[in-house]
Amino acid sequence: TRIGDDCLFMAGAHVAHDCQVGNGVILVNNSAIAGHCVIEDQVIVGGLSGVHQWVRIGRGAIIGALSMVTADVIPHAMVAGPRAQLEGLNLVGLKRRGTPRAEITALRDLYAALSEGGSFRETARQLAESGAEDALVQEVLSFILGPSDRSFLTPK
Repeated sequence: TRIGDDCLFMAGAHVAHDCQVGNGVILVNNSAIAGHCVIEDQVIVGGLSGVHQWVRIGRGAIIGALSMVTADVIPHAMVAGPRAQLEGLNLVGLKRRGTPRAEITALRDLYAALSEGGSFRETARQLAESGAEDALVQEVLSFILGPSDRSFLTPK
């Protein structure tokens, strides 16, 4: 297990074996990360939440309290629920990090395209081939097209 810099692990937080935790990650009280997970930078995992083994959580995502995450979470996403689902973008986190409005708009457009149904990977492949120029959009597309045996949390 590797833990990055400037992380905050609150009371009862647990990170299991063979995990990679990025910089600036916050694990709120009694949250648990199972083995072999990859948690990228600036992720917040809400209290009493669990992350299933082998899951990847993208940079800047937020996991709501009392959530069970059983699939990969795209960067800058907001997920919640006992069987967590993709609720939208972590707009508060993006704004707090000073993300320009144009980049947030580009992410919203990407989220809308991903929410239309169908395979995240196929939609991401098509968008990547069309030449997305925004850095945050490219980050999300690279995450989706990256190596993983898991599916992704999808919208309701």
